[in-house]
Amino acid sequence: MPIKTEPFVLNIGPVHPSTHGVFRMRATLDGEVVLDLEPVIGYLHRGIEKLAEQRTFTGFIPLTDRLDYVSSMSNNMAYCMAVEKLAGITIPERAQYLRVILAEMQRIGNHLISNGSLLNDCGAYFTPFLYMFREREKIVDLFEMLSGQRLTYNFMRIGGLSQDVPAEFLPALRRFLDQMPRFIDEYDRLLKENEVLLARTRGVGMLTAETALNCSISGPVLRSTGYNWDLRKADPYLLYDRFEFDVPVGTQGDCYDRFRVRMEEMRQSVRIIEQALKDLPGGAVKAEVPQRLHPPKGEAYGHIESPKGELGFFVVSDNSIAPYRVHVRPTSLLNLSALREMVRGWKVADLIVIFGSIDICLGEVDR
Repeated sequence: MPIKTEPFVLNIGPVHPSTHGVFRMRATLDGEVVLDLEPVIGYLHRGIEKLAEQRTFTGFIPLTDRLDYVSSMSNNMAYCMAVEKLAGITIPERAQYLRVILAEMQRIGNHLISNGSLLNDCGAYFTPFLYMFREREKIVDLFEMLSGQRLTYNFMRIGGLSQDVPAEFLPALRRFLDQMPRFIDEYDRLLKENEVLLARTRGVGMLTAETALNCSISGPVLRSTGYNWDLRKADPYLLYDRFEFDVPVGTQGDCYDRFRVRMEEMRQSVRIIEQALKDLPGGAVKAEVPQRLHPPKGEAYGHIESPKGELGFFVVSDNSIAPYRVHVRPTSLLNLSALREMVRGWKVADLIVIFGSIDICLGEVDR
């Protein structure tokens, strides 16, 4: 007779290296097979949306860094764009070009950490993680050159940037762009057809486009299903309609496709930065904005294609110096919402890989 087992509940996290932060998964298992999963969030909740009501419009910018501290520049930019839309502020062209450059640098930095961590989650690849972190550190060095910070930059301002880039920044960025394509090629030689990576990720944690859309999933996780949706193309902002670039998509929506989409997006980000550098104009980097900004009564929603997907800020003004209400469209939380469907039927070791392939940041999940 077959051996009968009794399901049991295993708590993974909230303090566990594989949960990428203070996140808990209550997994119901039959042996090592996942029968059900309950994500448990809230361990990093800091009330950032409520804190916005006690800050000036400009004073809230540093808190946006803390939402997704792996992609701080993108968070700064999305919030500033929402306030600019609310207040009817037009930013100078040079600032728009520089914002595009910084956003694409941040995309590369995010994907390097995401893909490097995923390989580490597979259990056998620490060397590629160190390789990718090596290039990510070069991006962080460039951001430090701009802002003096290496994680939370607080560099964007309502109306543009806090200051122009220093003279040494553009040559240093040029050197990075000359090197980066070769490094991506190196990653591909090491990993694209690696049999262990293929065994751990191909066909694992598959997600359909229908399920992804029903869960409001966006970004590389959505595009891995074959659904071509990128706000830089679908609803162009800043100057993205001036640049030529492709939107990488997958076919199966599995862990391997999510990995490959992010790898190809890094190539496209290099391509965008090259074009932006070539056409970068001179001039001011910040519009004339009052220090104590009083946007008119009303509301506005600003969104961008962040490294993890559609990041949006909904801002309401009552004509005071502080927002009446700020709400964040949290890419990480929405991308996490399909985790239960993706992991059922897989084993615990696969659960860790599937979860790592989603690429979330708990600061944005909890807010």
